[in-house]
Amino acid sequence: MGRVEANNGGGTPQPESGTEPAASNPQQYQGVQAVSPAPAPIGAPWSTGLFDCHLDQTNAVMTAFLPCVTFGQIAEVLDAGEMTCPLGTFIYMLMMPALCSQWIMGSKYRTQLRQRYNLVEAPYSDIISHIFCPCCSLCQEFRELRNRGLDPVLGWNGIVAQHHYGNQQVNQAPEVQSMSK
Repeated sequence: MGRVEANNGGGTPQPESGTEPAASNPQQYQGVQAVSPAPAPIGAPWSTGLFDCHLDQTNAVMTAFLPCVTFGQIAEVLDAGEMTCPLGTFIYMLMMPALCSQWIMGSKYRTQLRQRYNLVEAPYSDIISHIFCPCCSLCQEFRELRNRGLDPVLGWNGIVAQHHYGNQQVNQAPEVQSMSK
């Protein structure tokens, strides 16, 4: 609304001359820009959600009690066997009591997984996911690798052997051969 003069001599306040209500003055709003929605996240969606731990109950229980083992399995697969599962487990276990700094390693490997498979950084950033939901983050990463055919339980050598020999059993006996005339 317009401004009101304190005293105009008649005892009742009157609007200042020359001012109009804001609704009738569209020039005031010409400089205001509409707020655009946030850009859509770039990348492919994860195969499962962050809080879908119930989809793999064995891994969920293992991660709840021994997150260092799940981390070691994930690190071995993402590093193509350069970091072994026991070494990754040991490093994560050492970082847990040290000011709860395991999120540093966890978020590093989550970022590596996202970049490798062009996954969207959602619902939270990698660091936030590993600070506030470390077990859920590890479970999601484990499921993502498993859903892409890289079962962290097998370890890197097991995955290589599985891909080399296909789905057949590695220690399968050869077929019985016979000679014919």
